[in-house]
Amino acid sequence: MALVRSLNPARAAAPASLPLVFTRGVMHLVEFAAALLLVAETVILFASVIYRYVLDDPLGWSDELVSILFSWLAILGAVLALYRGEHMRLTAVVKKLPPRWQTWTEALAAILVCVFVAMIVSPAAQHAHEQMAITTPSLDLPDGLRAYALPVGSVLMLVAALSRVAVLNNWKQCASALVVVALVAGALWLAQSWLLSIGNWNLLLFFVVLVGASVVLGVPIAFAFGVATLAYLSLITHAPLGIVVSRMDEGMAHVILVAVPIFVLLGGLIEMSGLARSLIDFMAALLGHVRGGLQYVLLGAMFLVSGISGAKAADMAAVAPALFPEMKARGAKPEELVALLSASGAMTETIPPSLVLITIGAVCSVSISALFVGGLVPALVATIAIAFVCWRRARRDPLPQVERASTRVILRTLLVALPALALPVLIRACVVEGVATATEVSTVGVVYTLVAALIARALGKRIAFGQLYRMLVDAAALSGAILLIIGLATSMAWALTRSGFSAALVEAMAHTPGGVPGFMLVTIVCFVVLGSVLEGIPAIVLFGPLLFPVARALHINDVQYSMVVILAMGIGLFAPPVGVGYYAACAIGKVSPDGVGRRMVGYMLALLIALLCVAFVPWLSTGFLPAGF
Repeated sequence: MALVRSLNPARAAAPASLPLVFTRGVMHLVEFAAALLLVAETVILFASVIYRYVLDDPLGWSDELVSILFSWLAILGAVLALYRGEHMRLTAVVKKLPPRWQTWTEALAAILVCVFVAMIVSPAAQHAHEQMAITTPSLDLPDGLRAYALPVGSVLMLVAALSRVAVLNNWKQCASALVVVALVAGALWLAQSWLLSIGNWNLLLFFVVLVGASVVLGVPIAFAFGVATLAYLSLITHAPLGIVVSRMDEGMAHVILVAVPIFVLLGGLIEMSGLARSLIDFMAALLGHVRGGLQYVLLGAMFLVSGISGAKAADMAAVAPALFPEMKARGAKPEELVALLSASGAMTETIPPSLVLITIGAVCSVSISALFVGGLVPALVATIAIAFVCWRRARRDPLPQVERASTRVILRTLLVALPALALPVLIRACVVEGVATATEVSTVGVVYTLVAALIARALGKRIAFGQLYRMLVDAAALSGAILLIIGLATSMAWALTRSGFSAALVEAMAHTPGGVPGFMLVTIVCFVVLGSVLEGIPAIVLFGPLLFPVARALHINDVQYSMVVILAMGIGLFAPPVGVGYYAACAIGKVSPDGVGRRMVGYMLALLIALLCVAFVPWLSTGFLPAGF
C-alpha cells in the first residue's frame, strides 16, 4: 500500500486556472483548521491528564469536546489526503502500465471518488440534521455540531476530487474513464434481477471483484470500499444510503481512535527532535564492531522506535535514512538491508503503542491496556527469530573494519540516548499505572518530546521547529487517510453482516476441524492472505468483529488471538511478491524489489516459526497480564 503524491493539484506544473487557484486557497484554510484542531485536541487531552491525575479534579466535559473536534479533524484530514494524493492505495500494478494508461487509471480513480462523494453528500446532511436533536450530557451541545463534519467534508472532498480531474488536463481520457464507469453501472443495474436470484453469491461480485478491480486499478482503498458498499445497497437491498453515512460516522468517531493523529504527530516529533538518531548512535557504539552488528542495531532500533511512533511507515522512515548510509559504508548490501527492514517491519505492529493495537481494541472490544502489555513478548520472540537469521548470515562475513567503541564513547552515547530510551518506558508505564488512558497517553509522549527538543535546543543543538506546522498538517492528512478507511470499512462490514455472510463465516470457522489448533491455523492462513492485499487496519475492521466471537467461543484469550492476527497480517503485508508493505520498504530503502525477494525467504520462515509459537503457547501473550484478563 502506498501513500502516493502523483498528480497533486498543489504541485501542478501547468499554470493554474481560476478554479484551481480557488481550490488551493480553500485547501490552505483546511490545512490551517486541521492543524489547529490537532493542537487543540492534544492540549485538551493533556490537560485532562493533569486535572485528573495531578489535581484530582477530572474534566467531565473533555471527552465530549474532544469527540466533536476529532470528527472534524478526521474528515478534514481525509480531505487533505485526497487533495494531496495521499490516500492509501495499491500502486504496484499501475506503475507497470505505460504512461498513457497510468493517466487513464488516475482519471478513473478520480471519477469514482467524485461519484461516491456526490452520492453521500445529501445522506450526510440528513444524518447531521437528525443528530441535532441529540445533546451531549455535560456540555448540552447538539451532536449535530460533530456530525456536520461529514456533509462539509463530503463537499470539500468533491472539490478536491474534481481538482484532481482538472489537473490531469486530458479530457479525452477522463471522458473515456467516465464512459467505463457509466457502462459498468448500467450493466449492474440491468443485471439486478439476476444478482438477486443468485443470493449471497453476489457478494463475490461486489466485495471481491468490484473491490479487487478498483484496488488493482489504483482507486484509494477507502473509496473502493465505499463504492462497492453503495453499489450493493442500491442494487440488492432496500436499505437507505444514509446507512453508509451513519456506519461511516460510527467507525470514524470511536473515542479510542482519537489517539491515532496524536501518535502520528509523535512519530514526526521523534525524528525532528533527534531522539531517533541518538538512539541509533548509542546502539551502533554498542554493537557496530561485531559481525552483523549494524543489522542488530537496525532490529533494536525498529523495536524501540516502533514503540514510540506507533505507525509502521514512520518506524521505517525514521530508522532507514539514519542507519542505511553507515551500514552501506561498512559493506552491507542494500538489498539485504531492505530485506531486514521489511522483516522487522512485519513484527513491529504488536509493540505498543501501535495504531493497529488501538484499532483492534476499539473495533473488537479488547482492553487496550491488556494489548499494550501482551504485545511486548510476541514482538521479542519475533525479534529473536530474525536476529538468529542475521547471525547465521553474518558468520561468513569478515569482521567490520571498525574499532570497538571505548567505554567512554558508549557511556557518552548512552547519556545522549537516555531521553529516547525513557520515552517508550514512560508511555507504557502511564497506561499500565493508570496515569493516562490509551487515548490520552499519546499526549504525554508529545509533551515529553517537545520538552526534550527545547532542552536540546537550549544546549545548542539545531532543532527545526519551523517544520512543526507542516508536521501537524502531515499528521492530520495521514490520520484522515487511516480513519476514512476505518469508517468506510465499517460500512462495508455492516453490509456483509446484513447479507448473512457474517453468520455463515462464523459458523464455518466455529466448525473448523481440529478445534483450537485448527482454528488458529485457519486464522493464520486467512490473515496472511488478507495482510498481503490490505493494510492491517481495514482488514481488522472488516473481519475482526466477525472472528473474535468465534475465538471467544473456543475460549481463546482475546489478547493472544489479537497477537496471532496482527503477526499474521504483518507477514502477509511484507511477504514478496504480493505484500504491498514490502514495496513500501523498497521505496524507503531506494532499492529495486527485484533483488530483495529471495533474501526475504529466511526472514519470513523465521517470522512464521515465531508466529506458530505465539499461536500455540498462550503464555507468550498472556503471561504478564494482570489478573482478570
